[in-house]
Amino acid sequence: MSMSQRAVVRATQLLLGGVGLLFVLIGLGWWVAPAAGLGMPLVDEVGRSTQIGDLASFFLTLGVFILAGVTTGVRAWLYPAIFLLGLAACGRTIAWALHGASLPSGTVAFELAVAGLLYVASRTLGPSAPLESSP
Repeated sequence: MSMSQRAVVRATQLLLGGVGLLFVLIGLGWWVAPAAGLGMPLVDEVGRSTQIGDLASFFLTLGVFILAGVTTGVRAWLYPAIFLLGLAACGRTIAWALHGASLPSGTVAFELAVAGLLYVASRTLGPSAPLESSP
């Protein structure tokens, strides 16, 4: 692998690591300060438990799988994150098209862009090869 290829791989690794860490922090935030800054009112009773539990688990799983893929180089770890992000974008679009929700196009674009970057990263990895090759 050339020096420039290693630099691109390292930059991708750092970018995806940062994104993974961001998702973990958002997930932890759902346990500490639910819905803070997301424009989402908390519902009552069992709905609140579901809302906090499900959204925290979504972001924590997403972040942990990204971090596992980036740190181990095992591309299989990235696939669940790709699916979670892609299905979230689909769900937002369905909510807009069928249920009268606003379409947060910036959020959908971000989800699809990260899913695309994860897919490209997954194609550069072998089944168990590290993302960054040894010199």
